[in-house]
Amino acid sequence: MRRFTRRNFCMLILGIVTYVFDIVTDIWTAYIHLSEKHYIWCALTAGFVLLSGVTIQIFSYSWFLDDEDPGGTGGASCSDCSKVLCKVAVVHCCQCGIFMRYWFAVQYGYQAAIKHCAVVKNSSSDEDDIHKSAVTQATDLCMLRLFETYLESAPQIILQSYILLHSEKRTLIQYAAIVTSFCSISWSTMDYHQSLRKSLPDKKRILWGFPACSYLLYKLFTISSWILSLTLLADVVLSATPILMAILWILGTVWACLQYTTFCTSKLLEYFYRMVVGIILIFTFFNIKGQKTKKHISVYYLFRMLGTTTILCLYWYTKPLSSESAYFPAVSITVVLTLGLGIICLILYYGFLHPNVTDREQPFDMVDGLLDKKKSRREHFLQY
Repeated sequence: MRRFTRRNFCMLILGIVTYVFDIVTDIWTAYIHLSEKHYIWCALTAGFVLLSGVTIQIFSYSWFLDDEDPGGTGGASCSDCSKVLCKVAVVHCCQCGIFMRYWFAVQYGYQAAIKHCAVVKNSSSDEDDIHKSAVTQATDLCMLRLFETYLESAPQIILQSYILLHSEKRTLIQYAAIVTSFCSISWSTMDYHQSLRKSLPDKKRILWGFPACSYLLYKLFTISSWILSLTLLADVVLSATPILMAILWILGTVWACLQYTTFCTSKLLEYFYRMVVGIILIFTFFNIKGQKTKKHISVYYLFRMLGTTTILCLYWYTKPLSSESAYFPAVSITVVLTLGLGIICLILYYGFLHPNVTDREQPFDMVDGLLDKKKSRREHFLQY
């Protein structure tokens, strides 16, 4: 079975640090906007944090309900499980559910990677269970972090970048909020990519080094280019960016509904999940159903290039006041270069470095294509 290694444990700890630092910088930024009497900026900054927080608490608690052993009760009685679920519900209502999951993941991860020495090959059944628990806990956390990234970090970069463009007084914390959001996007996407494949025994793991780097750069460059483009569009017409994002969200949600995803046990929660997927699709492409995606991803990034080009042309044509600044040519060049490099990394990864390229026994890019009778939620979740 797949082992939870010391490298995985270090990535888990680093994930906690980046998550906390990201939230702290955003809250601090909201406080600065409030102290400067920029109430709208404060409300939007705090609103993104609250939106992502509520969303991940809802999914986290629903997963506790779905799990056979909620909260790590170790097969306790029904009455004990009910008491545990009540406590878990209170923790999630206090917006601390993800920290509870981090606590469980660190406990299992320490036992698997440190205490029981992950390099041991001939291990007992109990140790295998510990490794399995550590891997599944870490994977669930990566799913939640992915939600947090695209519901909070990505919109936050657009907002804070726009504020910087029109702000006479710029503070270090504003730059820190943007940098940490970019780091959060990069880290959570790469960590999720690694953890999900590790949790699925039928999937080959991506190799560290050039394959992992090419995937990370593909996501980072294409997302960065699009975020900067949306920021420039907001500088032309402020209302244009939220309108465009709303249209893209509707299209993404409709697409998710047409794919008839089966991620959640509750029908109502499934529709909510599809709405969240619609938000994620605003910023990047994910395969949501377990089918071959060559045509879909090609169409997606073809429209992405068209949209980016249109926004840049519109910006140069209208020439708002900020375009007179020295940084505008640099931003424009950055948008074009990052998009181009992102597309190159995408082609390189999927054409030559993806684990399935050399795997002749694995005809599907997704776990939904496997013929398993019983599938966990991880097998129905977003892929790449």
